[in-house]
Amino acid sequence: MDHRDHRDHRTLETHVPSRTPEETFRRLLDLLRAKDMDALADLWAEDGTADFPFAAGDSPRRLQGREAVRKYLAGYPDLVDVREIPAVTVLRTDDPDTVVVEFTATGRTVATGEPYRLDYITVVTTHEGLITHYRDYWSPLAAASAAGTLPALLGALRTEDAR
Repeated sequence: MDHRDHRDHRTLETHVPSRTPEETFRRLLDLLRAKDMDALADLWAEDGTADFPFAAGDSPRRLQGREAVRKYLAGYPDLVDVREIPAVTVLRTDDPDTVVVEFTATGRTVATGEPYRLDYITVVTTHEGLITHYRDYWSPLAAASAAGTLPALLGALRTEDAR
């Protein structure tokens, strides 16, 4: 009878201790500045979600799963060149797996070269160092203005109102 351990030892050898929600979010910001969207998407749990309650126009309100997040993030560096995150405030909650983060991102809009500055409030829940739920409260008007797509957003909103 064979009593050897047949588990996949690659998983055990490469296991990294879990990050706290704050450490996970700060890693997300580092990857955003580095424009490494694949690694950023890898911070999501396989079935993790991303919600954007204030999204408007063609922007999705919910992404379900890591691969949906990856697809959503793929073109982000072509829109906005985030250069700095000058302000980050992390607020802990009663749930040790959840933090509320206020932060500001600055940089340049790729299409126009204009300065970009946007303030965010994000609620992040993690499990074993991976994001299970990400709720991002940002202003679609400010984002569209920064990205140079405000006329398209306003047109989409008018179309939605006409329905």
